[in-house]
Amino acid sequence: VANARVLDESKVDTSKVLLLSRINIRNTKNNMKQSYLIVPESEANLKQGKISVASPFAQAFLGRKAGETVEVNVPAGKMTFEILSVER
Repeated sequence: VANARVLDESKVDTSKVLLLSRINIRNTKNNMKQSYLIVPESEANLKQGKISVASPFAQAFLGRKAGETVEVNVPAGKMTFEILSVER
């Protein structure tokens, strides 16, 4: 908390995936749509659709924008997702 800073949200690029962004994505292989909120590690809860910003899955999306295609390495291999929207 001693090093915490308050950010002016009007100066944050909300078009990019960041911490506390909600991403709506589509699996390009099976067209399944999913929605996730990227949260701090302590708040992660997959059943609630909250994924840790530190997870490899979330890391693959950070800094990306809607319309981009992202390849994610998963235990079963690589999966490709399209970012449908990014919300704050």
